[in-house]
Amino acid sequence: MRKYVIMGVQGSGKGTQSELLAEDLGLVHISVGDIFRWHVQNHTKLGAQVRRTMKTGDLVSDELVESVVRQRLDQHDWNFGFIIDGFPRNGRQAEFFMESYDIDGVIHLELPDEEVRRRVLSRRLCPGCGMDYNLIADRPKQEGRCDICGTTLVVREDDTPEALAARLRDYHEKTRPVLELFRRKEVVHDVDARPAAADVQQQIRKVLDLPPYRPAG
Repeated sequence: MRKYVIMGVQGSGKGTQSELLAEDLGLVHISVGDIFRWHVQNHTKLGAQVRRTMKTGDLVSDELVESVVRQRLDQHDWNFGFIIDGFPRNGRQAEFFMESYDIDGVIHLELPDEEVRRRVLSRRLCPGCGMDYNLIADRPKQEGRCDICGTTLVVREDDTPEALAARLRDYHEKTRPVLELFRRKEVVHDVDARPAAADVQQQIRKVLDLPPYRPAG
């Protein structure tokens, strides 16, 4: 059983890399951000609370994040292990996580702030089916329209320059110190997130001493 954490600033490709690794190794990909977005899109009580927070660019409270992560992991559907992204985000969450689980490796995707801004501000979301697009690398076939359901694409509420600036500041102040806690356990692997997704995945496989990534087709 393998248990990995993937860390990196918004736009570094945590979701993409997690999915590639999870699919190949039979791991469960747990994305805290996806869980919260599901609640927002389905207009749950939790979703309303998260939506108010996302509009300001703030991070969801430690208590709420820990509760969501604990509930998700308590489902125990991860027979071969899991890879989690979006958690932990600060020292308190890291200590909670390390007390509860033996982590095999922490993948840290490194990306300069200027590249983060370029990627994040190019993202678009389909409010109809939830499909994500990026105007740099994953443009829709018809400009401004979802390939799946044809709905007009929108900018995510938390993808404004102001909200991004707040998140970057919060990341550098709170999340980076988490890496130092993990480094004491000697489980952190720094990976350059600037190359193409397949190349980044190859780097991840190499530092984790896993079989090489072989793209389909």
